[in-house]
Amino acid sequence: QVQLVESGGGLVQPGGSLRLSCAASGSIFSINAMGWYRQAPGKQRELVASITTGGNTNYADSVKGRFTISRDNAKNTVYLQMNSLKPEDTAVYYCNANVVASSGRYLGIWGQGTLVTVSP
Repeated sequence: QVQLVESGGGLVQPGGSLRLSCAASGSIFSINAMGWYRQAPGKQRELVASITTGGNTNYADSVKGRFTISRDNAKNTVYLQMNSLKPEDTAVYYCNANVVASSGRYLGIWGQGTLVTVSP
């Protein structure tokens, strides 16, 4: 069994910063792309940022220049550094990973979500 555990959400004022972490654990052979998605109330889940095993990154236009995604392959962990936060960044943030399990199965795994609230 493979799972993702997220941490780092919370309440922050506009202009502030937060760092989200997501650690994968279980019977893992390897992890391919990892990413962060978010879902605001009444809206669809959207991609925020993604990163390949080799470190190639992709960002939503709305967060370019403010958010940075990174990963530690040795720790099976992906991070999202969020700076200059805006109220419109308020959402539940979900981690996603494309995992090759020890059994050889390819799995798309989601974390449980962590709430980020940007408010004065």
